[in-house]
Amino acid sequence: MKDKYTLGIDYGTLSVRTVLMNCRTGEAAATSTMAYPHAVMDRVLPDNVTQLPANWALEYPDDYTLVLEHTVQEVMKQSGVPKEDVIGLSIDFTSCTVVASDEQKRPLCDLEEFRSRPHAYAKLWKHHGAQDEADEINRVLTEQGLISLPKYGGAVSPELLLPKILEVLHDDPEIYERTYAFLEAGDWMTWNLTGELKRSGNMAAYKAMWSPEEGYVPQAVLDALDPRLHDLVSDKLKGEICPAGGRIGSLTEEWALRLGLNPGIAVGASIIDSHAGMPGSGIYGPGQLMLVLGTSSVELLLSDQPHADHGVVGSVRGAIMPGYYSLEAGLAAVGDMYGWFVDRIVPASYADAAKELDMNLHQYLSYLAQQSEPGDSGLLALDWWNGNKTPYVNGDLSGVLLGLTLHTRPEEIYRALIEANAFGTRMIMEEFMKSGAVVDEVIVSGGIAEKNPFVLRVFTDVLKRPVRISASDQTAALGSAMYAAAAAGESAGGYGSVADAAKALAKLKDEVYEPDQKHAAVYDRLYELYQETVKRFDPRENPVLKALRELRR
Repeated sequence: MKDKYTLGIDYGTLSVRTVLMNCRTGEAAATSTMAYPHAVMDRVLPDNVTQLPANWALEYPDDYTLVLEHTVQEVMKQSGVPKEDVIGLSIDFTSCTVVASDEQKRPLCDLEEFRSRPHAYAKLWKHHGAQDEADEINRVLTEQGLISLPKYGGAVSPELLLPKILEVLHDDPEIYERTYAFLEAGDWMTWNLTGELKRSGNMAAYKAMWSPEEGYVPQAVLDALDPRLHDLVSDKLKGEICPAGGRIGSLTEEWALRLGLNPGIAVGASIIDSHAGMPGSGIYGPGQLMLVLGTSSVELLLSDQPHADHGVVGSVRGAIMPGYYSLEAGLAAVGDMYGWFVDRIVPASYADAAKELDMNLHQYLSYLAQQSEPGDSGLLALDWWNGNKTPYVNGDLSGVLLGLTLHTRPEEIYRALIEANAFGTRMIMEEFMKSGAVVDEVIVSGGIAEKNPFVLRVFTDVLKRPVRISASDQTAALGSAMYAAAAAGESAGGYGSVADAAKALAKLKDEVYEPDQKHAAVYDRLYELYQETVKRFDPRENPVLKALRELRR
């Protein structure tokens, strides 16, 4: 039989990556990447007039369709694969990224009267303008005795769906009223591609506080938040929930023509971008912690038991991988934080020295930092440059750096930031293990894993677990292609489940990072100090970071 192929489309924060995967070998027949023309809008709208408040992050939904057409056409052209051999496609997307759409699938920002209205644009996952709304939701959930349920995990983040919708209702009720459906961007895309308004069970479970037993947030909570939310679920959250690995529908004639594919091929349920990396990294059972290191980070672990607390979410069985609860948490700033330091703080003399050694600044700072031992700098950081997810779930928190002296060097600060990320990851791992799950090894993917071995060595020593790297630098896109293979099914040349696809297709690199016991012992002590510092900046007890953020506003 001829080889069959699926398309995995990975929508990241700044660009889309599309992979055409061979369903027999798991190899990428072709890949294509394209940046969003409008990038992330955090200061001004496309009119170049309307200014945005601090902590906002918007995108232009038309960019999503533009980059899809370009990259799919490109991989088909590059590969030479006949369109008859492509059996399906699936999308992963940064989440929770929310599109307010009318009944004709148009994002409201495309309507002339709303082009200068910020709430009409897509709210990116890292949009933190809804922190006040998240605080209000937490208050109501606490008053109604619900906050500690696994569905809510002890605290609701401003990055979730309901806070962002409530922010629209508070700030621009006309946009709220004109919205036919508030959709995850991934669901908005599958609605366009198939004509079927269905929602990803994966995204609903992790970002919309939905469960198959109870549905969305109880009516009593919505009514207590605002009486205008009474019909939110029926009016604005319409759409059947489709499980991970399920089929949303078939590619329409219109979109088949636009993409250069055959109509009728399977379109899988969308999935959160980092979650797609789980099968893409070959993880389909317990014992392996998945760690995605990019602009932010995501940690995932399969467990036999649900667990949700201190920013950890995992209360719906099968939301990522059939048969298991998938525990998820993350750090809000990783690569973004390193980039901030390199772009804003490092002196020009370091750039000159790096150039002489034919290194970029990240490579040069890592080269200098690894010449010292853990603890030598006397520095400790809290990596909250973009808020905190674990344990406080608070987008208003900000970074902390302790131990500075007149002798502190840039490479020491750079190392302290990396160590802080590793400590934050260890805190998440230990929270995961409260469910009874075990962590035998760590599987890492993402751009930083490919580019900076020093970061991996620090993480290995702090986590005290062997670390391996996914063989592909496109794990999310390949994972999406595996979900597409499951949506297409065995009869079409795909797989019976996403777990079957992962077992057959995913690969890891041969290199294994092993912990250095001497370094691990020092990091144990630094981790204790990190935990103590986290407690001292608990926003419920210490208002200083919140007060500083208010002054900035």
